[in-house]
This record gives sequence, structure tokens and C-alpha cells, in this order.
Amino acid sequence: MNHRQAPRDQEFSPGCSSVQEKKSEAEPSCVSMRSDASLGHPVDFKSDDTRLSDCGVTDKGCAALASALRSNPSHLRELDLSENKLKSSSMKLLSAVLEDPHCKLEKLWLRICGVTDEGCAALASALRSNSSHLRELDLSVNKLGDSVKLLSDVLQNPHCKLEILWLSDCGVTDEGCAALASALRSNPSHLRELNLSWNELGDSVKLLSDVLQNPHCKLETLWLRDCGVTDEGCAALASALRSNPSHLRELNL
Repeated sequence: MNHRQAPRDQEFSPGCSSVQEKKSEAEPSCVSMRSDASLGHPVDFKSDDTRLSDCGVTDKGCAALASALRSNPSHLRELDLSENKLKSSSMKLLSAVLEDPHCKLEKLWLRICGVTDEGCAALASALRSNSSHLRELDLSVNKLGDSVKLLSDVLQNPHCKLEILWLSDCGVTDEGCAALASALRSNPSHLRELNLSWNELGDSVKLLSDVLQNPHCKLETLWLRDCGVTDEGCAALASALRSNPSHLRELNL
């Protein structure tokens, strides 16, 4: 593939292929495909997960998938569309599915999908409308930049149940990090894992340290690999962990 080498932590990504391959053969995906031809017919979801990572899914295929999910939204719990070039129109179709109150999707992986500001806005809007089911979201290696602020609005929702959020290599800025930190201060009780690796955060890490000091913060895993963390930022993290040492289990710097 032409994109730059994926970060090493991809091998631990909830939706990456290396993890999928370790799953037992007794847990088959309900769809196996390498082209949109397989999505040219009605899809009958008989399993609770669908893994279509790096399958060359196009707008047409995504439209067929979204149509199937609207027709039968109550079974699918996991959807992996990583490494497919999804345009904003495709993201809007998927977002419309997530808005459905009958949608029970708990895990959504969209790593390296070319998600734009417009696509991220549609996704965030859907999650604000129906925030009670999604537990895991991977948007790593998408150029989100300040669109992360839209996701922060989702995290502030007291009904938001997100427990795992991956935003590695997303171009998160100081402003985006500040928005995330503010959201987590407002609603600290659900998020268990946050990956911000490969973002130039620098001293913005101090804002995350304030979150960690909150006794209600439930973060157990925090990834800040290659984030330009300074001595001052590291000192702030250490101070926060001394103040509230009871939850964080893993810190990757």
C-alpha cells in the first residue's frame, strides 16, 4: 500500500488484521469478500461481526452495506471497514445507520479510511443522536485535525458509553487535545482506553494530566507514543499519577 508504514501499535489495534487472524476458525465473519461484487446482493447478517478491512469497498459497496444495516440493524455488534477509501458520502450513509435507535453496533473500526472533516462531523452527529451503544471507535491514521473537537462533544454527553477511543496519527492539535481533556473532565466515568500516539501534543499533555488527577477518571490505558512529550509534560503526568494512582494500568510514552 502507498500510505506510510502504519504505526507499530497497529498490531494491537482492536480492529487490525493481525488481531483478527488470531481469532478462532470457529468464529467466522458473516461476510467474506475482496470486491464490491459481494455487496451487490442483499446481505443477511447472521453473525454479530463483519470484518471488511482492506477489501476495496467503494461508495457503491458502502451504500449496499448501509442499506442492509438499516433493514436489519439489531444483530451486528462489530464492523471493521479499515483500510478502505471511504468518501464523505459513504461516511454519511454509515452515520445514518448509527443514528437508528435500533442500531446495536458496539465496535466500529475505520482506521486508514481517508475520513475527512465532513465525514467526522457526520459521525459525531450520529453519535450525539444515539450514544448509548457504541463502546469502541478506531479512527486512527485519518487526517482529522481539529475535527477531534466534534468527537469531544460526543464524549461530554453523559449517555456516551465509549470505552475505547483510538486517534493515533490523526493530526490532533493543541486545541483538539484541550477539547478532549475538557470532555473527559465533564464525563470521566466511561473511557477506559485512549490512544493519541503519533500526534504532536507537546505540552498539551499537561491538560490530560489534569484529567488523570480526577478521582472519577477511569482511564486504564493511555498511549502517548511519539507525541513530543517534554520534561514538563512528563512531570505533570507523574504528579497526576501520584495524586490518583488507582486506575491507570498502562502508559505508553
